[in-house]
Amino acid sequence: MKLNNLKPAAGSTHSRRRIGRGPGSGLGGTSTRGHKGAKARSGYKRKIGFEGGQMPLQRRVPKFGFKNINHKEYFAVNLSTLQKLAESKGYTEIGIDQLVEAGLTNGKELVKVLANGEIKAALTVKANAFSKTAEEAIKAVGGNTVIL
Repeated sequence: MKLNNLKPAAGSTHSRRRIGRGPGSGLGGTSTRGHKGAKARSGYKRKIGFEGGQMPLQRRVPKFGFKNINHKEYFAVNLSTLQKLAESKGYTEIGIDQLVEAGLTNGKELVKVLANGEIKAALTVKANAFSKTAEEAIKAVGGNTVIL
């Protein structure tokens, strides 16, 4: 078997329907579009979510809740993670670059340090946000926090 011998399985391919090529083709006249109406015209595009005039789903379902347009999504990093990083790599200063290097974040997302776990090393931590308890825990062991 060679690449130049490959063929689709028998009966698995079909020739394309050639619409609007005269009455002898059986697909002339209205060219499978029916009679008149928007769908029969050229340039017709159905609106997204259109259900043939039936009330569309996005209008039938009740609306609720609130989306704050100023909401910021943070990537959470725990103190235990910072401690492991400091021990394994020997860091005294941990910022977003070090987290990217460790494969924890991609560098585009905002980082927030949370107080899950405990920290023993005196680190300078640079992040976009800190929880109050995380900030206190870092400062309690002689570390420093820098908000980017």
